[in-house]
Amino acid sequence: MKYICQICGYVYDDAKEKVPFEELPGNWKCPLCGAAKSDFKPEAVLKEIPKAPVQVPEEDVKELTAGQLAALCSNLARGCEKQYKPEEAGLFMALADYFSAAAPAVDDASVGKLAAALQNDIERYGSVRAAADAASDRGAARICVWGEKVTRMLSSLVSRYLKEGEAMLAGTNIWVCSTCGFVYIGDEAPEACPICKVPAWKFEKIEGRA
Repeated sequence: MKYICQICGYVYDDAKEKVPFEELPGNWKCPLCGAAKSDFKPEAVLKEIPKAPVQVPEEDVKELTAGQLAALCSNLARGCEKQYKPEEAGLFMALADYFSAAAPAVDDASVGKLAAALQNDIERYGSVRAAADAASDRGAARICVWGEKVTRMLSSLVSRYLKEGEAMLAGTNIWVCSTCGFVYIGDEAPEACPICKVPAWKFEKIEGRA
């Protein structure tokens, strides 16, 4: 039996490993991206997942908040950087900064609510990816692949934080891939991003944690 990491695609093959996947300890993590054991699914199960409907209900089309617009513009800026368009990237970042300043503070923010929001995003990626495939939009499909994997990784980290608390971050560092947003916890950044494959120097170290 083969088990596949839903975040980075790493394959754990029982036939090649000394220990069967089911016998691995509960705190075992993906050797490539650090995802939890629960983020692995049997290969057969993954193949059986049906495609989500292509059409997006009209009621799902909503006006974006200032915070959402800030995130959108920030992502567009990253995209322009990858296409070597510094002027456009600068303009999108200026918009992102504007909307960030306009976004109201969240009074009821909590790690639990963040976990629920991430799970909701994961469940919605299927229909978004189906729409991209139906439109033969390879760029959008690629964004969906990266976005879903990064969101699953964030969800895995948040779930782990809910169990371990601040001990999870003690004596280590947090790294963020500047290309796709993948978050990695460890002393040093990974040699290559498990999601978009860029080298370690593309990771930014998050400073200022208490």
